[in-house]
Amino acid sequence: PSPSCWRSCSRDHRAFWVGPMWSRSDRMTMAPAKAASPPASPNPSTSRPRAAGAPSASSPAAPVIARYGHSDRTRLLLVWLALLAVPYAAPNAYVISLGNLFLINVILIASLNLLMGYGGQISLGHAGFFGFGAYVSGVLDVKLGIVPWIGLPSAAVLTGLSALIIGIPALRLRGHYLSMATLGWNAILLVMFNRLIELTGGPNGLLGVHPFTIGGLALDTDTRQFPLVWLVSLLVMLAILHLLQSRIGRALRAVATNEIGADAVGIDSFRTKLMFFVLTAGMAGIAGSLYVHVNQYASPETFGVNGSILLVVMVALGGSGTYWGPVIGALIYTAVPQLLLDYEDAELMLFGLGMLIVLIAVPSGLAGLPATLLGRRRRPS
Repeated sequence: PSPSCWRSCSRDHRAFWVGPMWSRSDRMTMAPAKAASPPASPNPSTSRPRAAGAPSASSPAAPVIARYGHSDRTRLLLVWLALLAVPYAAPNAYVISLGNLFLINVILIASLNLLMGYGGQISLGHAGFFGFGAYVSGVLDVKLGIVPWIGLPSAAVLTGLSALIIGIPALRLRGHYLSMATLGWNAILLVMFNRLIELTGGPNGLLGVHPFTIGGLALDTDTRQFPLVWLVSLLVMLAILHLLQSRIGRALRAVATNEIGADAVGIDSFRTKLMFFVLTAGMAGIAGSLYVHVNQYASPETFGVNGSILLVVMVALGGSGTYWGPVIGALIYTAVPQLLLDYEDAELMLFGLGMLIVLIAVPSGLAGLPATLLGRRRRPS
């Protein structure tokens, strides 16, 4: 991004974090970063030619990730309104159950995409956070008799707190330390899910989880559960869209693009990354709570390290750093295992092959396929 972009991110970030508390002395410390921008050439004709598609010094810098506005919100509402027809158009309850699973997977993959695609932080423990939220909500229900409506926000908060404990030391380091830390955390959680038999049910899973209830009506069928899962997934997707349009969302993209440059203009990169790490883990906890109360059961196998790796693959397949990529990834993640129930090994091979093809042919993922094909079509021969 151009210096004007960094200055814009800096102003937005300062307004978000400190607002009127930003002192005059702090503003003075920003002067060197502002002065560090290269001066404009006095003779435009002698300046270095600009590459095609690159922003000029006088024009606004092209965003790292595509901008989002009312059109994206409108498309989201239209797509989700169309999904409301699933309970009525589905031929049987099995298809409706897949619709519930698809929407839960949208929440899960969209939260990872927010961290990985927009924040540039690869987490190999997202399935662990998913399971943590599921077991928190399930255990509160089965062992303590706490209703799911309280278990849902409790799962989000406690899962976020667990991410905070991991993120404070891991995010201060550069490189792939976060990936290793989250991978280790996922492995630890899997052991806990299996060993704490009296609490979690051990390898046999957590049984007897109650569904959500509304006014005495138990949401114990797929048809009754669908509107709730639909609504929560819509709210999460709208929240992500709002975050991407906000000051802190622009700060996150600046940190992902150039962390040193972001620090130079006053963006607290550590605090920004930590906030989104905790936030996305909380979203995974929400997905886990929905999952356990919809299925009324939780099994440790669902939340293993393999699941975390597959979630990363789904983000890449759908389109890392794209708004609609998680929807495509969730569709693949939901449909392919059902088509290959008798061929478990083929499922992993197919996902791996698909990721290789996408990374080579369409690095932007399936969500970016139309733009990639259009760009190749316009390319001069």
